[in-house]
Amino acid sequence: MEYPLAGLDLLLHRIGWSVQVPSRKATERDEARIAAWKDEQWPVIKRRRRTWAPGSASRTRPARA
Repeated sequence: MEYPLAGLDLLLHRIGWSVQVPSRKATERDEARIAAWKDEQWPVIKRRRRTWAPGSASRTRPARA
């Protein structure tokens, strides 16, 4: 029996399975290091995006800078 991707997703969610929620936490997980990383590194990574920048989705006609 074959299911389309959407149907398979529905069936798996009905039985409580999700790819984004692990069944258990890793034993080597260090909550203090995670919290420190989130405070120090994440703001640098998650800077605000520019609201406008020149660009084009076309490969044959790129935007002029």
